Amino acid sequence: MGKLRFRQVHLDFHTSEQIRGIGDKFDPEEFAQTLKEACVDSITCFARCHHGMIFYDTDFPGRHPYLNRNLLKEQIDACRKVGIKVPIYITVGLDEYIAKRHPEWLERRPDGGPGGAGPLEAGWRKLCFNTPYIDYVEKQTIDLLKAFDCDVDGLFFDIISQNPCCCNYCLDGMTEAGLDPASLKDRTEFARQVLNKFKKRMTETVRKYDKDCTIFYNSGHVGPGIRETLDTYSHLELESLPSGGWGYEHFPITARYARNLGKEYLAMTGKFHKSWADFGGFKNQAALEYECFTGLALGAKCSIGDQLHPSGEINKATYQLIGSVFSQVEKKEPWCDDVEGIAEIGVINPEILPGVRQLHPAIKGVYRMLSEAHYQFDVLDDQMDFDRYKVIILPDIITLDAGLKEKLEKYISSGGKVILSYKSGMDASESGFVLKETGVTYVSEAEYSPDYCVAGEKVGEGLLDTEYVMYERGHWVEPRPGTEKLASIYNPYFNRSYKHFCSHNQTPVEKDSGYPAITKADNVIYFSHPIFGMYSTHGMRAYKQLFLNALKLLLPEKLVETSAPTTAQIYLNRQPADSRYVLHILHYIPERRSEIVDTIEDVIPIYDISLKVRLPEKPVSVTLQPSGRKLEFSCEKGQVSFTVPKVHGHEMAVIDYDR
Repeated sequence: MGKLRFRQVHLDFHTSEQIRGIGDKFDPEEFAQTLKEACVDSITCFARCHHGMIFYDTDFPGRHPYLNRNLLKEQIDACRKVGIKVPIYITVGLDEYIAKRHPEWLERRPDGGPGGAGPLEAGWRKLCFNTPYIDYVEKQTIDLLKAFDCDVDGLFFDIISQNPCCCNYCLDGMTEAGLDPASLKDRTEFARQVLNKFKKRMTETVRKYDKDCTIFYNSGHVGPGIRETLDTYSHLELESLPSGGWGYEHFPITARYARNLGKEYLAMTGKFHKSWADFGGFKNQAALEYECFTGLALGAKCSIGDQLHPSGEINKATYQLIGSVFSQVEKKEPWCDDVEGIAEIGVINPEILPGVRQLHPAIKGVYRMLSEAHYQFDVLDDQMDFDRYKVIILPDIITLDAGLKEKLEKYISSGGKVILSYKSGMDASESGFVLKETGVTYVSEAEYSPDYCVAGEKVGEGLLDTEYVMYERGHWVEPRPGTEKLASIYNPYFNRSYKHFCSHNQTPVEKDSGYPAITKADNVIYFSHPIFGMYSTHGMRAYKQLFLNALKLLLPEKLVETSAPTTAQIYLNRQPADSRYVLHILHYIPERRSEIVDTIEDVIPIYDISLKVRLPEKPVSVTLQPSGRKLEFSCEKGQVSFTVPKVHGHEMAVIDYDR
């Protein structure tokens, strides 16, 4: 199977059956040479697209009616001649050819309507994985493997999702399984079972014909739900087009989780100004650099999405753009392969909770706070090793089952430190705290909202001596004996309503409520408000400062200390086989210059960035790579200190140590 390649392209080819001349302008040599010149070393090409059209020679139903050549085979043969791998794409959840011919195989909502686009809408309809459609998918996959002599580089199965479905097949299946189709919870559980069954079935089928090809099932996001079927994947691909709906926070959060799952993974973005199939839309080079270099910094290989024109003619401008970035990636690769991410903090992913979807405001808020302060951290599920981290953070909504409660108790008893906020540490009913180490007793939801926070001396650094509004409702809790109050909740005169209000917004402060806003019990700190979600939603710097001041009480020595501004991103990796650490510094600033799209246009250099990194090994040299420039450094009490003269976008400081 081999290792993933660093410079990949995901070449969409969703092509209507109504367009003629498919592939007529495809030139195999030009195609391969253009990719080679753009430093591409792997490209995913299409066997079957969302229109249900097939692009290789086959008697299987669905071959594009206006395709007059064996397009996929020509793509593969041309690329292999120049050393480029070609994994193969197969659509699953969206297939208009089948949707039109077998409407009984569509997902159905409780009202009987089909999943996806309506009858008079342009777009896709969603097929159900619990219907005979999956037999079709399996047979077409086998047909593909046989057509290429069971020798393919990889298979990329797309739109691997199953919604709670009310088609006849699912209604019967739920009844047979003892589940209640009228219950959304049961429909959701059945959908999960159906999806997992599909992945296990397909991997078993593929392995009968090809033992070595890569296999990936794409659902547009990788979270804790992947664990049940992780063994069916050869690797992971994190689809995350920042301008296409994912945003600039999605990838770095998801990657901090995925990098601990034991699989190689790709960072997949797109060349598009917006999202997939944005023909004529080109991303700014600076934005594409940032997205690829962030992938490298988080231990990923790179994948850039493109879409081939129906004629098959490759767009040279696209590959000038891709090549401008991949040529830089190629030079950086030696310091980005086989790396281990180094982290001092673990953040529990809210997605471990039932019904919590990706990028809850709580995880976005804690990500922003920690990354802006240049802490090194991972995102965890409840099965990962907590003992690797000096501090564990449970942001806002992490209620505890018996297993997570026991794991946290063991971690704390062994000297681990924990920060919780709002509902974290409570039981699933949210009626009280089950983690006694929290050091507080639940009283009720706060009577007033918004209310105010007044910081005590220990968490007051960098804050004004005043009350700060807390825009979202918190909890009233009573500190237990031995628990220290670090900040207090102050109440307004009254809650704003039609009965009584004051001025334009929240009512001003009146008096101390008597309840704490922040407490500390030994090595556990608790915030009464949803501090992380509040920072994500409202962006008040005081929320971040309160948290960082509290964190400093538990973690007085940071892994990386720097003079870099909050706009800089800093990542620390280790390459154990090469006896070195690689510190990535990125300074690209995403901006919203339009109503809906975030992008990056200007690369603003930063200068004379001082860095101090705590390491257990003795450093022997510090260099900037790939330039090879040597930097002066000093080492005292396990802390190596040096200055990076200039960061123009991305810089790698490499710290070699004694073997």
